[in-house]
Amino acid sequence: MTAFFPDVPKVQYGGPKSRNPLEFKHYNPDEVVGDRTMKEHLRFSVVYWHTFCNPLSDPFGAGTAVRPWDDGGHSVANAQTRVRAAFEFIEKLGAPFYAFHDRDVAPEGRNLKESHANLDEVAKVLKEEQQRTGVKLLWGTANLFSNPRYMHGAATSPNFDVFAHAAAQVKKAMEVTHELGGEGYTFWGGREGYMTLLNTDMKRELDHLGRFLQMAVDYKKQIGFQGTFYIEPKPKEPTKHQYDSDAAACLNFLRTYDLLPHFKLNLETNHATLAGHEMMHEMEVAIGSGALGSIDANTGDYLLGWDTDQFPTNIYLTAQCMLGVLQMGGFTTGGVNFDAKVRRESFEPVDLFHAHIGGMDAFARGLKIAHAIREDGRLAAFVKDRYASWEGELGRRVESGSASFADLEAYILPKGDAAKNASGRQEMLENLFNEFI
Repeated sequence: MTAFFPDVPKVQYGGPKSRNPLEFKHYNPDEVVGDRTMKEHLRFSVVYWHTFCNPLSDPFGAGTAVRPWDDGGHSVANAQTRVRAAFEFIEKLGAPFYAFHDRDVAPEGRNLKESHANLDEVAKVLKEEQQRTGVKLLWGTANLFSNPRYMHGAATSPNFDVFAHAAAQVKKAMEVTHELGGEGYTFWGGREGYMTLLNTDMKRELDHLGRFLQMAVDYKKQIGFQGTFYIEPKPKEPTKHQYDSDAAACLNFLRTYDLLPHFKLNLETNHATLAGHEMMHEMEVAIGSGALGSIDANTGDYLLGWDTDQFPTNIYLTAQCMLGVLQMGGFTTGGVNFDAKVRRESFEPVDLFHAHIGGMDAFARGLKIAHAIREDGRLAAFVKDRYASWEGELGRRVESGSASFADLEAYILPKGDAAKNASGRQEMLENLFNEFI
């Protein structure tokens, strides 16, 4: 465990008074919160793409990342070395899961056959490292957006050959995810959208995307993959508009194409804000349909209008996220996946530890705060009482679908007017929340 990060020991829980930047202050994996341990509640996952493949470049300059184990090449041997460095990092961090795109872990070949072979060779090392460390695969996915062939989309491309190539790539990524014991598989439509409607047949593209996912469901059954399928919403960037723009749009799409029984959502904070929503909103939309499966833990810079993928450090945000997770009964196959990257100026290997430790501590605090709010009960009691007028016989009939407009008219006519409204007490509830921060 000293080959790639020789100066970093296994990260331990030091407690709130610790001043060691390489110790957890709040994340104690074995500490029981409610009905399970922190490790079981949070199910932390490290992403392969940002953490081990991102050179920290931007449109104005080359990458700054110092990664001594990576020669910068695209050989299978270098990819296999990167796997071993990644698992040393994950093991020392103590995260139980990781997630990857196919083209993150293995280089693309000169043709599809060679790309498949490259992925198989790297997957052998992934499997070895999983068995050595006990780290599991939270979910896999295919990169259907980086290669120029996907400039017009993948499943929504007007070029049929591109659609076929994407299908073959997903087929292989699903097989490898299944072979590695992945607990899920994610579809992120990075270019499934449009730049202009002047050249777009939107209905046809959506039909193609629906059929693509139906074929994926069929193949999942064929190979016996038991993991959860996820769709990850994002409104824009790189396209002007993406068809998976937010949680509500995804749910509408899934219902339209009879896919909802087969999919849940993987929600990301930065994508929520790009859609003009708070993460809490997106989570409530998904939870209301029984469709929240997993979350990507990051945040955006509120002064910037793009996907900055920063590590989460805002305790209000993490407490709100965990309030939603606890509300739905906790994660089953999903988890808290750090789809986040260190800043370009944080280029040394040790910065990867600092970033993840901070994010894990922030979510640990959020978990404890959310649990305390639920145990206190005042917030839930206020919300329940706010809808007390619906608990009458007619209100229950409306909710069950057995009342009519005529019934409602007969009820309200003798009253003459609606009963007076009660205050929403927003400021009081915000103060209540603050009591636990």
